[in-house]
Amino acid sequence: MAALPSPLSICRGILKELRAIHGASYRRCLAYNYVMDQFRKNKVTGARYCRAQQDAHHASYSYLCLLQSTRNHQVLHSLYHGKGERCPEEVAGLVGLRLPTQPGGKGWEK
Repeated sequence: MAALPSPLSICRGILKELRAIHGASYRRCLAYNYVMDQFRKNKVTGARYCRAQQDAHHASYSYLCLLQSTRNHQVLHSLYHGKGERCPEEVAGLVGLRLPTQPGGKGWEK
């Protein structure tokens, strides 16, 4: 398994995603309070190895991945979905192609 980022960077990432969702008032939402309480409760101590702390670290990283993936999905969904019927030229342009033109005026091109 790959090494997880530090808990501080995960916390910052989660707060960044909450800020993107809720705007400037993200500190007043319940998710912000819950995340901050959980990070304070599972703070790193030098006393001993704690399995619950490692589980919380992994769960927080998974939550950050979920938030980022959801935001990326919404961006892609709004970009490519819900445009209705598209003309062939527009569809070809989406994938970076151009439709060939027929020289001589066969009657089917514009």
